[in-house]
Amino acid sequence: MTLALGCIADDYTGASDLANTLTRCGLRTVQTIGIPADDLALPEVDAVVVSLKSRSVAADTAVAWSRAAEKWLRSRGAEHVLFKICSTFDSTDKGNIGPVMDALRADSGDAMVLVTPAFPETGRSVYQGNLFVGSVPLNESPLKDHPLNPMHDSNLVRVLARQSATRIGLLDLATVTRGPEAVQAHLHELAAKGFGAAIADAVFGLDLETIGTVALSHRVSVGASGLGLGLARALLASGRVAAATCGTDEGEPVGGAAACLAGSCSQATLQQIAAAERVMPVLRLDPEKIIAGPTETQEALAWARARIGQGPVLIASSSTPDQVTAVQARHGRDAAGHAIEQAMADLAEGLMQSGVRRLIVAGGETSGAVVDRLKIPGFLVGAEIAPGVPVLRTICPTGDSKLLALKSGNFGGPRFFTDAVALMN
Repeated sequence: MTLALGCIADDYTGASDLANTLTRCGLRTVQTIGIPADDLALPEVDAVVVSLKSRSVAADTAVAWSRAAEKWLRSRGAEHVLFKICSTFDSTDKGNIGPVMDALRADSGDAMVLVTPAFPETGRSVYQGNLFVGSVPLNESPLKDHPLNPMHDSNLVRVLARQSATRIGLLDLATVTRGPEAVQAHLHELAAKGFGAAIADAVFGLDLETIGTVALSHRVSVGASGLGLGLARALLASGRVAAATCGTDEGEPVGGAAACLAGSCSQATLQQIAAAERVMPVLRLDPEKIIAGPTETQEALAWARARIGQGPVLIASSSTPDQVTAVQARHGRDAAGHAIEQAMADLAEGLMQSGVRRLIVAGGETSGAVVDRLKIPGFLVGAEIAPGVPVLRTICPTGDSKLLALKSGNFGGPRFFTDAVALMN
């Protein structure tokens, strides 16, 4: 296998989002869970997205995992590696974006790293270094209340400077709109002044293509799926990759029971749960009872087993931001989060053992806990359910494939759960 593009994603739902974007652009793409074992047979592809659960771990751990993933990708021929981050730049002043970027930059020998979480088609844009969600700055959007990494500063030059050992510059929109040569010249000027990375403005899709063209001439870049789109289009335009048939891995129908698990507390997911209640049985878990012991999970599994033979069901641990804050105050953020994630993983394992073969999971941390528990090595990327959320077919040595969808909390329309079930056959 000789890869045209290697990618390291800092969570599983973000990895699915990126894999979906690359597939839509025409790159044959596989998403792996962790660094693949040497004996895992992967098909011939253009891009591999190595999914790590590294967004909220200790910075030195995130660095070690990311370096190992980069080494694996380089050994498969990847000349360029994208470190895929969230489009809301989820991180704290201790990292993990800055420390991982610094390590990959040092390993690659690049003098300058391009960084942008922009993805205009999903409402994420960067202007004068400030990240906007729709028409409002990040720190004024609902995403400022993320339960793990609340974002209270929209200026990414400042945010990244607080967690990186290198100086952070700005690649402004006026320069980006002048094209790749102007961008390269600006980056050379920044590097000569001692800057090691630059936040790139991007407001339109064409901006991402310009940034992707320039980034491809470097060995490392950092960004969300929008930068993946720019890199993919640059690869196709250069002739280094021939466009594959875009969009679906049909495979054999999987069938079987379907279930949904929701752990995200985003407004989008809360609205999707409310919509699902009109068309399928929904059980809302009590976070306090989850933390108290296994009884809540055991009763939820029994509830699901009694119903999955008649149609899809949804089990949700999602709560409003105020409720999440109250639970975290009583039990501690890490302890509460871990207990809920493990409960959802217990449910996923029990549901699969009970015959569920189509599983939809909402929430990045929840998806990570579920996929780790199920020990899934990787996925083939299939049809798009919603922007950033594809159907994933498990890569399984025994041939017993299952279908999953891993949804970032803020992705998808109000009918996401019913749309997902309908597409996952």
